[in-house]
Amino acid sequence: MSAPIIVFDLDGTLVDTAPDLVDTLNFILAREGLPPVPFAAARNMIGGGARVLIERGLKADGRLGDAAEIERLYGDFVAHYGEHLADRSLPFPGVVAAIEGLAARGCRFAICTNKLEGLSVRLLDALGLSRHFAVVCGQDTFGLQKPDPEMLLATIRQAGGSPGRSVMVGDSHNDIEVARAAKIPVVAVDFGYTETPVSLLGPDLVISHFDKLPGAVWNLLGVEQPVGSGDRHKYGLA
Repeated sequence: MSAPIIVFDLDGTLVDTAPDLVDTLNFILAREGLPPVPFAAARNMIGGGARVLIERGLKADGRLGDAAEIERLYGDFVAHYGEHLADRSLPFPGVVAAIEGLAARGCRFAICTNKLEGLSVRLLDALGLSRHFAVVCGQDTFGLQKPDPEMLLATIRQAGGSPGRSVMVGDSHNDIEVARAAKIPVVAVDFGYTETPVSLLGPDLVISHFDKLPGAVWNLLGVEQPVGSGDRHKYGLA
């Protein structure tokens, strides 16, 4: 039996990347002579990738950039962000403890994000998190973006898992929609980047801290929560 695969979104789920993403957005806008987007508003614009963030940033000033302008600003954004992606970004509290606890009971982990794969890997490396993940899949890994269900299913396959033994963890409608479309159970964190409360978006479970993640995973996999390392075989997790 394949190991359970826990698939995480990155921005707003595992790592609070908003400070560096918003700083980069406002740096790019300032170079264009545009006003900055207030942090609270810009934080909830994150989640669809850098192009979407730029489009939303322009729209906040009443501008609709054409395709050529968006691509130019996107190149500038990626270049600047790549040099500052871990200036102020930090894992959310409890991330490492939750992952290590689940790993001790046989789970494997993957990233499925609309961020570019290379930037995702660099961020995880900078924060010392890369060693926990079997695969890191971004929008350029398969040429797909969430909420296309094939992106999530391909991530699970690349991690060596099966959909019936997988759980998605995210913070926004894209994560919940991709899980629903792929028929994967989904846990939503309520501290991420979304204007609509995740409880209204239809996840299977909502958690407010990563110390609740292990129990949520066992619940959604239909497994009684293990109490010790000797329970791996008993619960089919070895």
